[in-house]
Amino acid sequence: MKIISWNIAHSKDPWRYLLKSDADIALLQEASKPPSEVSQHIEVDKDSWVTIDGGSHNKWRTAVVKLSKNVNVDWIEAKSLSEARVGEFGVSQQGTLAAAIVTGGGGESLVVVSMYALWEGPLAFTNSGWSFADGSAHRIASDLSAFIGRQRHHRIVAAGDSNILYGYGERGNLYWKQRYMTVFDRMEALGLPFAGPQSPNGRQACPWPEELPRESKNVPTFRYNRNDPKTATRQLDFVFASESLSESVSVRALNEVDQWGPSDHCQVEIEISFD
Repeated sequence: MKIISWNIAHSKDPWRYLLKSDADIALLQEASKPPSEVSQHIEVDKDSWVTIDGGSHNKWRTAVVKLSKNVNVDWIEAKSLSEARVGEFGVSQQGTLAAAIVTGGGGESLVVVSMYALWEGPLAFTNSGWSFADGSAHRIASDLSAFIGRQRHHRIVAAGDSNILYGYGERGNLYWKQRYMTVFDRMEALGLPFAGPQSPNGRQACPWPEELPRESKNVPTFRYNRNDPKTATRQLDFVFASESLSESVSVRALNEVDQWGPSDHCQVEIEISFD
């Protein structure tokens, strides 16, 4: 089973780009409603194309998209925490999570989740210009906890744009390094350790970013100049997978110049082999 995780930056072109993919499933972030000529070739849930960010209603969201006939997809309806009953999928921030049960041709099934951590800021009285996303990432981890019904042997792949850094160090700020790592530690504690992408499964940044230690295996997944993949230095996209899938999941960043595609984020390819 092949899965693509991709922040498509509200754009229509990536939808058309996906039609040329050989992937079975796409886990999208910042996805606006697909163009009509694309809709007839894909399947996606019926949720509204909205992310509620404070008082704003952004016309994009996360989505699980069926791209091929090789899999069957049962979407899991996301409800606000105030509406979700016991046993239903409650989401802290509408539009930041989408989930489905995917079954392959051989009958193997797993849960897939597309996730997006919103940028936030401190309260007004702090007079701070900070922006951070680890608060939203922790809300996502809280919501994902509902998918864990046993300590072991669950089969979950969660991927997307977390807007945080992994292994921030050397000339980076220790304070932010510690804050970011609490997200990765929490996901691992749930039973969803970080699965990649990491080098050599993707091109590393050149020139090397000062914020990363030289031994870092990070591969950039975000570029500041959308027209120039060579400007990519930061990895913001991550995959987490159940320990029971650790021997079956391979992850790589499609971040070479000729692979990138029409977004400021590159695609992350996830392949799952079933014995």
